Amino acid sequence: MLLEATDIARRFPGEAGPVTVLDGVSLSLAQGETLALTGESGSGKSTLLTLLAGLDRPDRGEIRLKGTAFGPLKEPELAAIRRGRIGLVFQQFNLVPSLSVAQNIALQARLAGRHDRDWCAALAERLGLSAHLAKYPETLSGGQQQRVAVARTLAARPEVILADEPTGNLDEATGDAVLAEMLALVAETGAGLVMVTHSGRLAGKLSRRLHLARGRLA
Repeated sequence: MLLEATDIARRFPGEAGPVTVLDGVSLSLAQGETLALTGESGSGKSTLLTLLAGLDRPDRGEIRLKGTAFGPLKEPELAAIRRGRIGLVFQQFNLVPSLSVAQNIALQARLAGRHDRDWCAALAERLGLSAHLAKYPETLSGGQQQRVAVARTLAARPEVILADEPTGNLDEATGDAVLAEMLALVAETGAGLVMVTHSGRLAGKLSRRLHLARGRLA
């Protein structure tokens, strides 16, 4: 199994005491599998994705990436996993404004120590970015910026991609096109994908779907 989460619980402080956001959530992701995570706002979707990325730690339970448990790892070890083995795509594009499109695409791969110029060029071609490589993010449309963010993630050839509403800022047609290319490239690279979405229509494009309600899988 590529990614496993077992009996995950997470609580946060509240005015009236601790608020349970996740309570006993377990899931697994196989290599090459695409998993949609749906649920209403506040159901714990983004919190779960943050835990799967090693950006936060659960109060209970364990997360494993190819058998490696996150619990005993120190922050530098988790950061190394995020650089080289986990790719993140967010609703906000998080591009570096002072870097060109080409430099943004290559950034994650360079940090992971596996920059491949030919692979970056192939991604740019597939995602319709070849004519924009010398431009800067502020000159691009929202759809183009999200394509750059997807290319940047895939350039490092991660084992797992975690995407939080990756088409949420795009119109339906552009969002569908970006998701289609992302799914095709995920299939080609053999990565696993977990995508948070409010859209049942988009969730239906992935191979499996889980629904969160009040911190539990429904």
